[in-house]
Amino acid sequence: MGAAKARGEAESKLGEIKVDTEKIVAEARKEAETKAKEIIIEARDEAQQLVKNADKENRKKQSDFDKLQNRLNQKEESLDKKLEQIEKKEEDIKDREKKISASEQEIEKKLQEQREKLQQISGLSAEEARAHLLGILDKDLKKEYANAIKDYGDKLKIEAKRRSQQIISMAIQRCAVDHVAESTVSVVPLSSDDMKGRIIGREGRNIRSFETLTGVDLVVDDTPEAVVISSFDPIRREIARRSLEKLVADGRIHPARIEEVIEKTRADLESDIVQEGERVAFETKMTDLHPELIKLLGRLKFRTSYGQNVLNHSIEVAHLAASMAADLDVSVPLARRGGLLHDIGKAVDFEVEGPHALIGADLAKRYRETKGIIHIIASHHMDIEQQTIEAILVQVADGISGSRPGARREDLESYITRLTKLEDLALEFEGVDRAFAIQAGREIRVMVKPDRIDDDEAILLARNIAKKIESDLSYPGQIKINVLRETRAIDYAK
Repeated sequence: MGAAKARGEAESKLGEIKVDTEKIVAEARKEAETKAKEIIIEARDEAQQLVKNADKENRKKQSDFDKLQNRLNQKEESLDKKLEQIEKKEEDIKDREKKISASEQEIEKKLQEQREKLQQISGLSAEEARAHLLGILDKDLKKEYANAIKDYGDKLKIEAKRRSQQIISMAIQRCAVDHVAESTVSVVPLSSDDMKGRIIGREGRNIRSFETLTGVDLVVDDTPEAVVISSFDPIRREIARRSLEKLVADGRIHPARIEEVIEKTRADLESDIVQEGERVAFETKMTDLHPELIKLLGRLKFRTSYGQNVLNHSIEVAHLAASMAADLDVSVPLARRGGLLHDIGKAVDFEVEGPHALIGADLAKRYRETKGIIHIIASHHMDIEQQTIEAILVQVADGISGSRPGARREDLESYITRLTKLEDLALEFEGVDRAFAIQAGREIRVMVKPDRIDDDEAILLARNIAKKIESDLSYPGQIKINVLRETRAIDYAK
């Protein structure tokens, strides 16, 4: 009985639990349905909002697209109009070209008719007639121009003669007489004054030939038993002095003999230059110098700087620099070699433009000197910065040798530079063969090629050189331009 009661209570409780469970499930289902409806409503609202936004964006993009389309349509219409205008202009241009071409053909036809008539009358072709007329016109104009210049020059000579003494005095003020005379003049003694006439020759042919071949000015004046050789180039002057002494001693003086002696003297002097260079190299214990450097050293014997012989100066600088290098315990051979070669550029500075220090450095580099020697040469006048003790010693030795009392005199460098520039300026002109500055720069003698310059053109050339000198050079007084045109005919009897 007790078990039945317990079973009954259990079943009663089980029924209550089922009812509660069903009630909870029903409530949960109801609540879930309610939330699902709310989610669906929210999703629907959000979707509608997105659709509205998308429609709004599409409408905006469509509006922009319509505006862009309208602008493109307008530009297309504008381009079409411009294209039509261009096509119309092209048609107009073609029409004009046709008209111009027709006119040109008509003009050419008429010109051809005129040419044919002219050729029939003259008997010459068009090219022949043109060349003939131009030749006549060019020759007449040159002759008239040359005559006008000659007439004007003759008038100026009257005034120039009156002012010549004043001009010469200005030149003397620019350069000391004793220094220029010592540096640019050599005196050749004669056995008698009768020899002066033989030196001059018939109508001056001997002296003219001598001056032309040597490039010096030979002064034959009232000086008893002596003639004077004047030239700013010491090698030219030495060649002239030796040649004249040989001619005087031999007694045979005529143009052919003069030319022969001068050529032989020039060759002998080249040999002497080499021997002098070898002597200096041996004296300074530098027998390994390049042969060309030895030759350049020999040339320095005939070169002066402010009245000081450059070769003696170079030897002195070499000894001074070596002595100081020994006291300072630096390279004695480097200092001695750099001192000897420091002015090597002066052997060719008449022929090459630029500072002699840099010219000398280029020569040393060309003939395989060491970088130390090249640096010493290039820096001894501070053209480049000095970087070694030996370079400074050479500069100091150079200053000592040049500044000691009596070593140098007045400024000759500017004088020689001016004469060199004077010759170089004349050589720039077409047809000029050789040019020599003489009379201490108061005259330049210009030899022209006779097959390229005729007599009338020689007058014009002299005038053009004078104008060039006036515009490019600074000089005291006046300079005479003497243009010489000579034709030689040579043959041999066999």
